[in-house]
Amino acid sequence: MKSFTLLFLVVICGMGGLGQKLKPKKRSNGEEINFRTKTKDVCTMSMSGDEEMKLRIECKSQGMSYWCEFTGKPSVCRAFRNNPKIYWNQIAVELRKLPHACESTQVLKTTMCQKAPTEALMKQIAAGMEPEDLANQDKSVQKTSTSMRGAGKSSVKKIGKLPILPLIRPTQHGQGSENETEAMKLAREHCWESLHGFCSYIIGIFRG
Repeated sequence: MKSFTLLFLVVICGMGGLGQKLKPKKRSNGEEINFRTKTKDVCTMSMSGDEEMKLRIECKSQGMSYWCEFTGKPSVCRAFRNNPKIYWNQIAVELRKLPHACESTQVLKTTMCQKAPTEALMKQIAAGMEPEDLANQDKSVQKTSTSMRGAGKSSVKKIGKLPILPLIRPTQHGQGSENETEAMKLAREHCWESLHGFCSYIIGIFRG
């Protein structure tokens, strides 16, 4: 009787373990898989969603970053429900064989869901790329423009501070010197003190 009871318990435990193995395995949202393409692009794929899944792939290449997104219902595939981890790993393996993770990959296929309905396929819905140094180039151009504007202002200020030199009229020795002396005398007699230089200059012109 004891042997029968012990055997019964062993069978029950075995069935429980079998039930755990057959239980669908879920992959948590936001989990990531890192991989490299054939041309050594460094990529990351992340999954989200429940019934309808969304897959996003982001890669960095030589001075370039690119991305693409896929959507589908792999849950209609029984093999996916049993082990989604293997499904996503198979997709990563296929992407590793490509030189570019987003080009020529409109549909992602796996061997474990070949016979599943078409709605189970992950189809590309968006993609894009951008040079990584584009923002740095824009900042460099803005900095250069600012520096040039600052240099221009500095030059203007320096020019504005230059002293204004009075116009010097070439004179001749002899008669010219006498005319200037006379002109200065007349200017002192008939002009305000602050205008002596100007008056003597005008008088000198009229006197020849």
